[in-house]
Parts: sequence; C-alpha cells; structure tokens
Amino acid sequence: MAKTTAPAARPAKQAAGGFQPYVADDVEMPELTWPAVLIGVVLGIVFGASSLYLVLKVGLTVSASIPVAVLSITLFRGLSRAFGLRPATILENNIVQTTGSAGESVAFGVGVTMPALLLLGHDMDVVRVMTVGALGGLLGILMMIPLRRAFIVKQHGKLTYPEGTACAEVLIAGEEGGQCATTVFVGFGLAFLSKIASGALHLWNETPVAKLITSSGRGLPAAQIGGELVPELLGVGYIIGPKISSIMLAGGILSALVLTPLIAIFSANQSAPIEPVGDMLIRNMEPKDIRLNYVLYIGAGAVTAGGIISLLQALPLIIGSLRSGWSDLAKSRAGGDETATTVPRTARDLPVWVPIVGSLALVIAMLAVPQLGLGFHWFGLLGAGLIIGFGFLFVAVSSRLTGEIGSSSNPISGMTVATLLFTCLAFVLVSHNSKLAVLSAVTIAGVVCVAASNGGTTAQDLKTGFLVGATPIRQQIAIVVGALTSALVIGSTLLLLNQAGTIFSRNPPGGLPRQTVPDVRQLMTMEHVGGQYAATDQNMYHVLNVSRRDRLAGVLPGKYLIDDAGQFRYYVDPAINGRMFGKQDDGRMVPQFTAPKTQLMALIIDGIFNGELPWGLVLIGALIALVLELSGVSSLPFAVGVYLPITASVPIFLGGAVRWAVDRRAKHSAAESESSPGILLSSGYIAGGTIAGVLGVMLAFLPQDWFDATQLNQHLPAKWNASPWPAVVAFSVLMLLLLLVGAGKMLRASPPKGEP
Repeated sequence: MAKTTAPAARPAKQAAGGFQPYVADDVEMPELTWPAVLIGVVLGIVFGASSLYLVLKVGLTVSASIPVAVLSITLFRGLSRAFGLRPATILENNIVQTTGSAGESVAFGVGVTMPALLLLGHDMDVVRVMTVGALGGLLGILMMIPLRRAFIVKQHGKLTYPEGTACAEVLIAGEEGGQCATTVFVGFGLAFLSKIASGALHLWNETPVAKLITSSGRGLPAAQIGGELVPELLGVGYIIGPKISSIMLAGGILSALVLTPLIAIFSANQSAPIEPVGDMLIRNMEPKDIRLNYVLYIGAGAVTAGGIISLLQALPLIIGSLRSGWSDLAKSRAGGDETATTVPRTARDLPVWVPIVGSLALVIAMLAVPQLGLGFHWFGLLGAGLIIGFGFLFVAVSSRLTGEIGSSSNPISGMTVATLLFTCLAFVLVSHNSKLAVLSAVTIAGVVCVAASNGGTTAQDLKTGFLVGATPIRQQIAIVVGALTSALVIGSTLLLLNQAGTIFSRNPPGGLPRQTVPDVRQLMTMEHVGGQYAATDQNMYHVLNVSRRDRLAGVLPGKYLIDDAGQFRYYVDPAINGRMFGKQDDGRMVPQFTAPKTQLMALIIDGIFNGELPWGLVLIGALIALVLELSGVSSLPFAVGVYLPITASVPIFLGGAVRWAVDRRAKHSAAESESSPGILLSSGYIAGGTIAGVLGVMLAFLPQDWFDATQLNQHLPAKWNASPWPAVVAFSVLMLLLLLVGAGKMLRASPPKGEP
C-alpha cells in the first residue's frame, strides 16, 4: 500500500468501482493518534458541559461536530507552526471531531432524564448519573456498529446525513487551505466576555422584563414580557432557524400573554384556593407563581402530546427504515466470510461479536450497579429486557432518521417518552410500583435516551468518515473513548450545577409545614447530616425526601431538613426545576434551570404510578398541541415555548430573525448552510456563552467574601441596575455582528487553495 501524509489532490466523487472518498482506500496516513484522541477528549468535555448547560436552560442542544472540527484544524495548525511539528492529517482531524462529538449526545440524554429524580423524591447520586451516561453512550455506539454498512454504505446517495456531510466539507476545506476557525473563536470570545460581564459579574441585568398593566389596572393583569438577552440563546435561534424559533415564541406568547392573564382575570373574585394549590389565592400570586402552579402543567401536557405526535408522524418512516435496514443488513452480511487481510481499509469495522458481547456485558453491569435500582431480580431482568429492546429499536430508528432529516429534527424526546410510558405501564401491570420502580423507570429511560442520541451522533460521524476516507474501526474506538470520558465529567458537572444553585430556605412559597414528624428514627428516608446551609447555621439536621408516594398530609413533595424534635427547619430547593426561581432568603440570586423536558419525565411517572396530577391542566395542554397539529403547525416547538418562560423564547426568536435576514440574501444550500460563517459564529456564541455560564455557576462555591466581591452590581447606581438598556445594547451588538458575518460582510473565510 502506498504511504503518504495527505492526498495529492481531491479525487472525484465517483470512481469506476463506485464511490471514491477524499482519501483513497490504498492511502495510509496517521489517524488514531494520541494527540488526536486527547484533543478530542478535551473538546468533547468542553462541548459536553456546554450542551448540558443548554439542555437544562431550554431543553435543546446543537451539534458539536462542526465547531469541534474547526477547532481541531486550528489547534493542530497552531501547534505545527509554534513547535515545528508535522501538520495533522485530515483523518486525525476527523478522529478529533468523532471523539469530541460524543459529549453533546451524552449531555442531552443525561440532562433530559436524570434531574427528574429530584422531582420524584430521589437524589442524583454521582455514580448513578455517570453510569447511565457511560452505559447509554456505549450501548448506542455498539448497536450502531452492525448498522453502518446498511445505512452509511448501502444507502449512500439516499440517506444524506446533513450534519455529517457538512462536517466532511469543513474537514476537506481545512485540508485544502480554507480557514473558518477564526469565526468560531471570535464568537466564543465575544460571548464569553458578554456572559461573564452580565451573568457572573452582574454588570447589567441580562433578563429585563416589563409588566403589561398600569398602576390604574389597565392592560393585561399578571402579564410580563422580556428576554434573557444572552449570546447562547441568540446562537440557538440562528441555528434552528426562523420557522422553529417563531413557533417557539408563539407558544411563549400564549403562555405569558394569554393563559396567565386569563387565569388572573377569571380568579379576580376568587374566595377559595384552586387546586393544585391549596393554601394561596391566585389574585395574591405573582406572574411567576401562576406559571409555576398552573401554566407549567399545561405546558407539560403540550410537550408530552407533541413528543408522542412527532413519534407517530414518523412511524411510517420508522417502519420503512427498519424494514430497509434489516434488508440491507442481511445483504451486507451475506458475504461476511472476508478476513481482515481482504477487507479494504475503509470497510473495516469492529468484529461482529463485539456489539453482541459488549451489549450483554453492559446489561450485566447495569444490573450489578445498586444505584440504578435494577438488580438481579425478576423486575431487574424485565428492565434489562426493556433496555435491550427499546435500545436497539430506537438506536436503529435514530440512526436512520438522522440520515433523512438531520439531528436537529430527530424526535429523541418522543422516543424517550414512549420508552418511559411503556416501562411504567409494564411495571404497573406486574404490580411493581414502589419507589424503587420509579428509580428503575428513570434509569431505563435515561439509558435508552442516551443510546438513541449517541446512535444518531455515531451515524453522523461515520458518514463524515465515509466521505473523507476514514477507517471505521478507528472511528468506533475514538467515539467509545469520547463517550466514556464525557460521561464521567458530565455526571459531575450536572451535580455541580445543581449544587451551586440549591437554596436552603426558611421561607419557601406557602411556608414550611407546621406539623411535626412523629419519630424521625422511624423514617427510612432519613440520614443525619451537618448544617452550614444558611451560611451561619452550624446545627445538625436530618434529611427528609418527600414524594407524592409518601403521602404526608400538608407537605409538598421535595426535600426538607428537620431537627431532632421533628420540626421542619429548611426547604431544600434544587437549582433544576426549583420553586423559588433562584432567589435566596436574603435576596441574592443563584443560577436556576427550567429543564422543560425533565419536568415532562417526572409528570409521566407520577401520572402512571400515582394518578395524583392536575389532569385537567395536563389535558388542556395536550389538546392545545392537537389543535396546532390540526392547523398544520408543528406542536412540539410550540409546546416547548408554552413550557419555557417567554424570556427564553424572545432571544431565540431574535436569533431566528437574523437567520431569516441572512438566508433571504445568501440563499445557502442545506449542506453549505450547516457550515456557513453565520452558523460557525453562532456555534461560537453557544460555546462561549454556555462555558461562561458554567464558570459563573462555579462562583457559588467561593468563600462568601470572595463571592460577594464578584457582585459588581452592588457598586453601580440603582438606575443602572434597574435599566434594561445596557442588556439591550450589548445584545444588539451581538445581533449586528451575527448579521454582518452571516451576510459575508465580516470575517469572510479565505477560499481554498487553487480557487480565485
């Protein structure tokens, strides 16, 4: 075989014998090298943390493959120039993006499912979270390996894999001399500085809001409009485009400017509390309280129905994909007696026994880890069967759908909802509905969600490798490494994000329960822990986790600290889906995450196991989703808009508006648009803003004096702190730059070598 470090010229797309990749099959060059894997691991961890922050904020993630590929090209080129090292090959850069892309898919699955434990009376144990992420990621990769020939090779030209194709174009452009990494770095730097200034140092209020009612009572009661004017949400809006972002804003308008005022108007003369709130009149509530206690359930019902509808709509495609996939898989294995010496380099996969043995080993590991709630019992074996069945089904579905409609439109949430519904129903049918069943259900849904998400990502990566001429077995090893390392860090990051924003309050909404726990020693949910929760309290307290299943009269679900006498002393409000909106008793703000799809998972489990939900509100939300579908509007983004605060939908809409203006002028093709300058700058906005957000959250772990020193708003005039204009001006600058870059007026990439 010929040995070289790079192809002399870009070969034709088609050769006489069929498809010809960029790097020919008979070319050998460095590929799975330690520098490539290490850089991929680091970038995977960074973008995994970034994606986790984003999914907790708005329930969305964006593909990390393209920005990772761009950064890889730039980092290797910089190291080569600085230290005189050999230039990295295109296949090494491909290994970096393959390794680094796993973090985003693992983060999505973990962020969507695992925080639901907080709402169901469990803790997010670090071993549990990391194990679900690692095992789910590995399962998705192993189950995708037998499908590579069927989906990537046999269906080449039919399944486009838009993100994978765009990533291949970026790698080839980098190899031929095109430069686009500057755009990503500029976006990262601007977003990082903006987010640190507003979110960490509080130089301005990044979420200005305005009430739509005057002091005389004219206008919309309990209605507020505003925006969380941060760069990461602007970038998300640009990437998802004007259509989806507009639908999301429409849902936000219905929630904040229609449903909330209607509830306030019709309850103006209310004389008694209305369920599910039993101790507070609506007319005494702030808009955020109405959203929390009523509108949130409507939004959750809409999200549930939207996810199920999206899955049903894709059902014909799913069935056809499975039928075609099995047929192609059988044909691709018909000549499976080839040996390693006869198989071409670009067709070498991990041996067929690896997915089989590996999947069985993963199931045994799931049963053996006590934190997952399965165990070697009959219901543990039932759970293992559900994981294998749903895992392979939805990995196959996700891998195929990603090739047809792309990762952004892949209904992973709907697949997770279906898994959770059938799992809970199966447990109820066999009379397994204890608190352990709740834990098992979340575990199964989490593993399947991560597996399906990572299966689609793996398919995109293998498509990129197919186009550039990578060796599949080396890519498969690389993404296994990326999934494992990202899962280990993402688990810790999730717990740190929640811990940094957790509030220990003596004055929660509705007050602390007045009754006394009869005998703290008799409660199985108790453990003795130290104080130091209210900054000055050094006493010892017991931890009490209350779920709906505990049925303690007058005690809302959640975590409490009680003293030895059984008196409730603190309500522990988590940062994820908390009730106190990130405001401590002394008025200081801490980060909080709405995590819309997490609440959805908790509602499904509660609804099936307990039947103690405000089903009227949930069904209203489901019917709203149905009305949207009958009107020809996609219900899922609308439902997410209903669920999220309108402050999240506004900046996403503005990003979509910028994309609309750019697309009208540029008219990119689908593949070009995935790697256009605007997309790259938006990826930088997302990465910079979310990483700065994670670092800002970590400030909560500083000593009190140091933390207070970072709150620069204390030294600013009151008018400045109350004014929306600093945030509006800073956000407008980011929008203008995005418009100019997207339209090709700034940061124009140099053309590839050999082109004018």
